[in-house]
Amino acid sequence: METIRTVAEMERRASELRESGAVIGLVPTMGALHEGHLSLIRRAAGLADTVVVSIFVNPTQFGPSEDFESYPRDVERDAALAGEAGCDIVFAPEAHDVYPAHYATVVHVQHLTRRLCGAFRPGHFDGVTTVVAKLLNIVRPHLAVFGRKDGQQLAVIERMVADLDMGVRIVPGDTVREPDGLAMSSRNSYLSDAEREDAVVLSQALELARGLFDSGETNAALVVGRMREMIESKETTEIQYIEAVDRATMDPVAELGENVMIAMAVFLGKTRLIDNMVL
Repeated sequence: METIRTVAEMERRASELRESGAVIGLVPTMGALHEGHLSLIRRAAGLADTVVVSIFVNPTQFGPSEDFESYPRDVERDAALAGEAGCDIVFAPEAHDVYPAHYATVVHVQHLTRRLCGAFRPGHFDGVTTVVAKLLNIVRPHLAVFGRKDGQQLAVIERMVADLDMGVRIVPGDTVREPDGLAMSSRNSYLSDAEREDAVVLSQALELARGLFDSGETNAALVVGRMREMIESKETTEIQYIEAVDRATMDPVAELGENVMIAMAVFLGKTRLIDNMVL
């Protein structure tokens, strides 16, 4: 397995791979790899000849009061795990190489970024779409794998790739959960014992919504209200949002149905976790 540290070298290798006829798969990550990331790498390995895993803690998607400085970083550990999962090339550039002096361009997806996480994290999705656009241009993959846990992010990236005719197939990967149902996240390591115990209520609330929908309930406000009651029953939780939205537009819906996403962001103490379910 190779480790590439510069944009120029990654561009050179991407050109070589393209010229050789290899199908390139990309899995963008910020490191701190867990089983959720590894499942995406294995998915890419089943579809591509060469799998590139980017490890880059992207500064432009963090707000001024968020956890950029404390975000876990261990490239050697992550590279070893990625290799075991089927990665061929780890691309781990420095921020000054990705965003050189006088960098002045932002990729902005309209409308889909206004609600949910976009409403509470100004500029976050501009950082995500800009870095993903750059990674797609640098690595030149035929396909890129993104997890469904970041449901709004997945929809935004799909929209960007379609709108800009990028010619990359976006492959969704299923959310991987702990045995008790908590969605795997690099930020789970921030949780205290009490917060970790309470955090399972996020997936339990989604299961409650699923059960209500399966039994015939389609009133979105009623279902979201029941979810709120369940989550607020835990002492360490503070709901930032729970919404039922059309997955294609991120617009709120009054009635639940096919292609509706129920998404949430909840603080457990100081740790913000997200989760979602698409009906």
